[in-house]
Amino acid sequence: MLAVACVSSLTSPAQADDDTLRTVQEGVPKGKVTKGVFDESKTFPGTRRDYAVYVPSQYDPKTPANLMVFMDGMNYAKPNGSFRVPIVLDNLIANGSLPPTIAVFVNPGTVPATKPGAKNRSNRSFEYDSLGDRYAGFLIDEFLPVALKDRNISSDPKRRAVAGISSGGICAFTVAWERPDQFGKVLSHIGSYTNIRGGWAYPALIRKTKSDPKPIQVYLQEGRDDLSNLHGNWPLANRDMAAALQFAGYQYKFVMTEGGHSGKWGGEELPNALQWLWNDEAESTVIPPASTKPKWEPHPLAVVNEDVPQGKVESMPPWNSKIFDNTIRDWAVYVPAQYNENEPAALMVFQDGERMRDVKGRWRIPTVFDNLIASGDMPPTIAVFLNPGHDKSKPRRGRKSSNRGFEYDSLGDRYSRFLLEEILPEVEKKYNLSDDPNMRAIGGSSSGAICAFTVAWERPDQFRKVYSNVGSFVNLRGGDLYSSLIRKTEPKPIRVYMSDTSGDNDNPFGHWPIANQRMESSLNYMGYDVRLDWAEGYGHNADFGSMQFPEAMKWLWRSESHTPTVDTSDDLRGDLTLLNLLVPGKSWEVVAEDLGFSDAPCSDADGNFYYCDMRAPAVVRVDANDQSKSVIAKESVSGLMFGPNDLLYACQGSQKRVISIDPKSGEVKTIAENVAPNDLAVSDEGYLFITETRTHQVTRIDIQSGEVTSVDEGITRPNGIALSNDGGTLVVSDHGGESSWTFRVNEGGVLDAKMPTLPMRLPIDPKGEFKFNEPPQYLKASKGDGTAVDKLGRYYITSDLGVQIFDPTGRPCGVLPKPDATKPLTSCVLAGPDHSHLYVTNGTTIYRRELTVEN
Repeated sequence: MLAVACVSSLTSPAQADDDTLRTVQEGVPKGKVTKGVFDESKTFPGTRRDYAVYVPSQYDPKTPANLMVFMDGMNYAKPNGSFRVPIVLDNLIANGSLPPTIAVFVNPGTVPATKPGAKNRSNRSFEYDSLGDRYAGFLIDEFLPVALKDRNISSDPKRRAVAGISSGGICAFTVAWERPDQFGKVLSHIGSYTNIRGGWAYPALIRKTKSDPKPIQVYLQEGRDDLSNLHGNWPLANRDMAAALQFAGYQYKFVMTEGGHSGKWGGEELPNALQWLWNDEAESTVIPPASTKPKWEPHPLAVVNEDVPQGKVESMPPWNSKIFDNTIRDWAVYVPAQYNENEPAALMVFQDGERMRDVKGRWRIPTVFDNLIASGDMPPTIAVFLNPGHDKSKPRRGRKSSNRGFEYDSLGDRYSRFLLEEILPEVEKKYNLSDDPNMRAIGGSSSGAICAFTVAWERPDQFRKVYSNVGSFVNLRGGDLYSSLIRKTEPKPIRVYMSDTSGDNDNPFGHWPIANQRMESSLNYMGYDVRLDWAEGYGHNADFGSMQFPEAMKWLWRSESHTPTVDTSDDLRGDLTLLNLLVPGKSWEVVAEDLGFSDAPCSDADGNFYYCDMRAPAVVRVDANDQSKSVIAKESVSGLMFGPNDLLYACQGSQKRVISIDPKSGEVKTIAENVAPNDLAVSDEGYLFITETRTHQVTRIDIQSGEVTSVDEGITRPNGIALSNDGGTLVVSDHGGESSWTFRVNEGGVLDAKMPTLPMRLPIDPKGEFKFNEPPQYLKASKGDGTAVDKLGRYYITSDLGVQIFDPTGRPCGVLPKPDATKPLTSCVLAGPDHSHLYVTNGTTIYRRELTVEN
């Protein structure tokens, strides 16, 4: 329902001749389709892809033809498929609607397995969903010169188009976005402008080009019932794209059809789409503004009731912050009449505090709290009203504070630290505050709202209730990330109330109504306790939110517990959402604690768990059934895995060797020397693959002969390493880089097809500048470490942020935060009964949690 609220229906009426244009017509000259295979890519090494080229009968080698390139091309080329592009082109070229156009249909790459028993690996997502110029370079420099050999093609980008569906749709846009000198037209069907690999960022990037739009013409088709899954909400994402293109002044058309994630409706629209796309003077879609000014009046509970006990508002001395250096701010504390110093009071913190506490303004929060506390709809609650900081060296203009945007819109933990380390300890000097996070709320409007959400997101151990009005979940300082981040992070125990209107901002930083709807959709998908109150019209102000505020507080402070509703019906085959992996009610539990330093987790076939306390030193076995522990060797090792002859193979970097350990006798033998191993994987052919972090290489060791061979060099800090279940793919994490890497494993332990296919989520730099209208600064090193694989082929990689999980093709599925955020997370393994528990080594403690690894 809400997805339709801010954008009017843009469905295009079908033209009478659509069916005619999509069927073979007698007397219409037919073009020729020839097929080929391309397997010579340096950009995507080791890949193979099918392709076809359509040449219309009207093609004259002396005259440059138009060009159109289709991703997922063979589906577009099917004569009985949804699109039937060769037939449509035959008809449109014959009737003069299009000039002679050569079409190239190219499939995504596949990494063919060469090792017996291994499966081919799809490279589609890495190629299509990744931002940047990698695929454009492949297309322009490698593939098209081969596919179009001896064809006379126009070099004018206005006569060159690129097209695709779903991930192919965002790929097409990315190609034109990166290389508008080569492609000036984009046709996108149900495009994946979501967080498969970062595509959510495009609306903000587009808006930043308003002063100098790229010379591309864009046609977007989307279905009303398209997906809302672990990657995002497709209808809202496409609406966001359309709003951004309109704002920045692009020539574009947005057609919202019936249907969902299928080519059926885009295929029916294809003749219209092509005629619009190849018309340089085609009219753009116009989405009208929706701002109105309805009459405002206070909610009855925002009016003083003389029969209700009145709390007091105490102005506090101006606060000089250390965390926000050289800033000063005014603030005040509301104390309800019912406050009892012997009973901890609930807490609610408000940003833009002076405005929120004004009893003659829009919010009138002290009055609302008086009435709601008296009626029992809220517990006795102390409210802290904080103004944003102002640079003491700058003159103040009215009530405007110089540091507001930096404090409120920046992501990360800086503002939560300010509250917890500076402000709340000062309040607690005078008042007894509850330390129960369920009794602590935080709220605000606009940038104050995203600030409130950020505090709870960063510190759900301290705040579990969020109030947001017209929240700035847009690219002021990277807040447009949240709706994507939520879907791929283990749900946090926070309750979120939101209000927004269709007349909210549409400006250089984003489309506020769509941004808030994307937030609500993401929170709903992940099972959060969330409510969005919505109204047509209004604007970016307090009018609607303040009239709803008392009802919002009743909902936010209600005593009923929330039972998550999980709906993963939109997740496609191959989508491995966290929601199906996590077991409700199960979290981390301690396996071993007070260790010197834990590492080298592994498992045997029966699910028994092994680890090393490196400072004891000891290699320990934990029984899968009764959790009893026994020491099997007094060695310090960093990588550990079972291999041939039922032996454990282990890394001893300090002794520059790889060893085997007999788990029954404890006997230790040297397998290889003069190496610097960090972690290892054992192949079924009897090879060890080790990471040598300091020398930036992956090394192969023949267990039988002891032969040592360098098989890869160049990864910044290769660390964790694991083989796919079929042994055909090797994954290597990079402690010092932004991606983890995949290789094809060939017979004889030969590696090739090296690509950075697993994008690691990076930590936000806590010392970053958080520049205006820019994404946050990230640390370049993910600290990718230990790696494990489950029954469905998911990859688990420990990192600075937690355990990052990827599907077999490298698409991020989500992150499980560290059990102990203060300690390093080094390694992980699936062990325990039926190998259904994820074990992690987290500093001095080992934890495990039960997962549904077969979903």
